[in-house]
Parts: sequence; structure tokens; C-alpha cells
Amino acid sequence: MAKISEPTVRRLSHYYRVLEEAVVAGQAMISSHLLAEREGITSAQVRKDLSYFGSFGRRGLGYNVEHLRDEVRGILGLNRRWRVGVVGAGHIGSALLAYRGFDDKGFDVVAVFDASASRIGQHDGNLVIRDMATLSPADALDMGVIATPMRAAQEVADALVAAGVRGILNFAPRKLRVPREVTLRSVDMTMELESLSFALSQAHASRRRNAAE
Repeated sequence: MAKISEPTVRRLSHYYRVLEEAVVAGQAMISSHLLAEREGITSAQVRKDLSYFGSFGRRGLGYNVEHLRDEVRGILGLNRRWRVGVVGAGHIGSALLAYRGFDDKGFDVVAVFDASASRIGQHDGNLVIRDMATLSPADALDMGVIATPMRAAQEVADALVAAGVRGILNFAPRKLRVPREVTLRSVDMTMELESLSFALSQAHASRRRNAAE
């Protein structure tokens, strides 16, 4: 299989959500046009994305909703359970632990860690906050979420890798280094807000220029 680009994977996630909504609505078939409409892309792009993984539709009829939903679920690896550990029991970590949607998608948050003596031993939801030093391969974590201050993020990433974690989601606003065999995804909310700030500033400047002409 050709290397699948990250934008393609993200679009698959969106298709999956549309298909789940269609299943709940009792819709039997769906067209590539309807899948594309929600993403603001072309139906040709939908067909190209899906063609990397097989042939799922019938010309003139579209896609069977439940069948395609199940196929995309398997492609995304959502047809199994994933053990997830959260490192950092502060505001972001606690918010993630409180979110119940992860369980529905197959992500079981089974452990939470922190380095603060005041937090260790406390309960966060149904989990007891553990000392970061106790993280080990015995935890059998598939994924780790870093929700620590920036200065601690690289040390935490190293500890997760040493514990056998092969997928890391990083919320700390810094670039991390991990081995090639580890998949790293970063969510920098400050950077996203800065991007919005830039777009709004440019739009404001454009309106001012147009008003002055």
C-alpha cells in the first residue's frame, strides 16, 4: 500500500463521523457527493481517499452506509480497544479524563500519572493519580498523552518510549524528539489561536484597505 498522507487520514476520520450519523439516522446508502459536502471537498477526492483501501461503492448507487462505516472503522484501527495513559493531572489532563467520548471510540484511559507530590494518590475520576516514576512496560500502554508543562514534556516522552508506548499525543507547546518507530502527534492550542489571530488580522486589514479606496 502507498504511504497514506496525514490529510487523508484526517478526512477518513471525518467520513467516519458522517457515516455514524447516517447509521443513527437509519440511512441505508450514501453518495460520495454527500460525504464530500460535509468536508468541503470534491466527490472525486472522497473516491480517491477510499480507493487506497479497496473498492467499497457501486456506480450509480453509492456506498452502503453500515458496510462503509465498518470498513473505515477497521482502517482507522477502531475495531479494537487501545490502552491509553495520561501524564499530567492538571487542567488539560483532568479535562481529557472527564471526556466520556474516548471510551465510545475504543480508547480506554487506564492510568494517569503526575510528578507532583500533592496530586499523587488523589482520585481523578475513577483513576488514582500515580507517581510518574512508576510508569513501566508492565502498564502495557498503547498510547500516551502528554499534558504537562513544556519543560517536562521531553522527559515524559522519553519515559513513555522506555515503557514501550508507540503512540504519543502531545499537548505541551514544544517540539519533541522520539524514535522513528514511535508515532507522535502534537496539539498546540496556542499556535492554533495565533493562526486564527493572523487570519482575523489579515481580514481586518483587507476591510480597512477596501474602505479607504
